Amino acid sequence: MNTPSIYDKSFPVSWEEIHRNSKALAWRLSETKPCKGIIAVTRGGLVPAAIVARELDIRLIDTFCVLSYNQKTKGDIQVLKESSVANNGEGWLIVDDLVDTGETIKAIRSSLPNAHYATVYAKPSGRKQVDTFITEVSQDTWIYFPWDMEMKPAPTISERTQK
Repeated sequence: MNTPSIYDKSFPVSWEEIHRNSKALAWRLSETKPCKGIIAVTRGGLVPAAIVARELDIRLIDTFCVLSYNQKTKGDIQVLKESSVANNGEGWLIVDDLVDTGETIKAIRSSLPNAHYATVYAKPSGRKQVDTFITEVSQDTWIYFPWDMEMKPAPTISERTQK
């Protein structure tokens, strides 16, 4: 796996694991007040948002489309499409796969300050930006989601550290 130099560790996530953790997120969110709908942060938040929506029987789903980084580069946050939700997001749930530095959520929060922010995974630098998350991952870990991977032989840990 080719990870950026700032990421010392890699954490591959299977389809089953993202489903299980997204369902756990839904369980945790079921204890909060009812919401009007979900806003999925594209692209990573689409799958968890669909699972949370199914589990909480939410039919109203919008998107907030943001371009922030990929596994090779980090750049400025580019908002490609804002959500059409009014009322500062009051009563809405924002769902994303991961909060890393928190910059993406900060950009969304400027438009929707009263929404509830939930992610499946959280890193220490961004953790305080979300209201609800399931699993904390170290800052120096790159998470490989199943939609970013294909089946192929992987090097062992010792092979990767011998470079």
